[in-house]
Amino acid sequence: MTLTTAAPKVELEHLSDRAPMLRELRRRIHQHPELGYEEEATSSMVASLLQEWGWEVTREVGGTGVVAVMQAGTGLRRIGLRADMDALPIQETSGLPWASQNAGVMHACGHDGHTAMLLGAAWHLARTRAFDGTVTLIFQPAEELGAHGGAQRMLADGLFKRFPCDTVFAAHNHPGAPAGHFLIRRGPFMAASDQVSIRIIGQGGHAARPHLTVDTTLVAASLVVALQSVVARNVNPLDSAVLTVGALQSGKAANVIPGHAALELSVRSFDPKVRELLRQRIHELTTSHVQGYGARAEVQFLDGTPMVVNDNRAAALAERVAVALVGRDRVDGQAPLQMGGEDFAHMLMACPGALVRIGNGCDQGQPMLHDPRYDFNDAILCTGAAFWARLAQTYLADGMGADAN
Repeated sequence: MTLTTAAPKVELEHLSDRAPMLRELRRRIHQHPELGYEEEATSSMVASLLQEWGWEVTREVGGTGVVAVMQAGTGLRRIGLRADMDALPIQETSGLPWASQNAGVMHACGHDGHTAMLLGAAWHLARTRAFDGTVTLIFQPAEELGAHGGAQRMLADGLFKRFPCDTVFAAHNHPGAPAGHFLIRRGPFMAASDQVSIRIIGQGGHAARPHLTVDTTLVAASLVVALQSVVARNVNPLDSAVLTVGALQSGKAANVIPGHAALELSVRSFDPKVRELLRQRIHELTTSHVQGYGARAEVQFLDGTPMVVNDNRAAALAERVAVALVGRDRVDGQAPLQMGGEDFAHMLMACPGALVRIGNGCDQGQPMLHDPRYDFNDAILCTGAAFWARLAQTYLADGMGADAN
């Protein structure tokens, strides 16, 4: 079957009977989470299902990544759809029947749902073959690893050379937005995300004789407060930036003043000039501040993910498809900037496309991403699957459509 521009495209009801299957798949993945580059069971399950449904499957792309390709009709257009598979090193506390069975590891970011949604689209596209061109499904490992993420490794493994795509899309769930609503933005959408490691070296000693030491706990605590001035007093208030001290480690005993302390920072920005300013000021402030206490500092910067910059025409296409699927009132085509990072940015630097966000619900008290109580909303699985299938059908039939610049 070949789809033409006039042929009917997938609607939500076409996938409604797949809700139990997708829910079971999602919860199975949630119960057995795997960290980045350890997604052996997840990738095996994904590959087996895709092969069963008739996709041409390649495993071990960029480590534990899976790529599946299907061609139908005679169309020459090629679209890529990407989902991430990895979990986070978090101990789940949701208490749900399908909670993680792997101690210290959980799907706290919804990658279990992202994988299930793309599998739902894969099932529908394979069953109907109602598209004209080539669909490439990209199941990526290690999105959470930032600078060492799976997107870069898949690209280094020849992703778009081995599996050419004219455009590529990804989706992420969004707690805080109504379930099944779409958030889309043209141009910059998600922030560049970098990491800074700071090691403070002082002089340890007995807690009863602090005057004979250089107390690195005191230095580190003071530095945490001082670092908050970097964004507040160095970055233009009209620009966006975040500096978060996510970890502070020093000492193990109440009666010992430690000689070393360590801080881990997450730094986010949208402007390359602001990104460089943050780097400069963090180094200068840390060095001088620590020296003022008689200690010294070693500062290491780790470039993480660049900004997610959506192609204007790809974002416009995603918006049109979402509106056709769920209605204008459930689609925000001018979504606000997001300070979160996403290594799909690397794929967008290699191939034009867009990332969209799908509301996970906005109930009061609902856990946010990376919370040990978080859970993906199964009610949006069919919405995401239908969106992917319709997006593939629409692009392969119509291309990007009218110029959206």
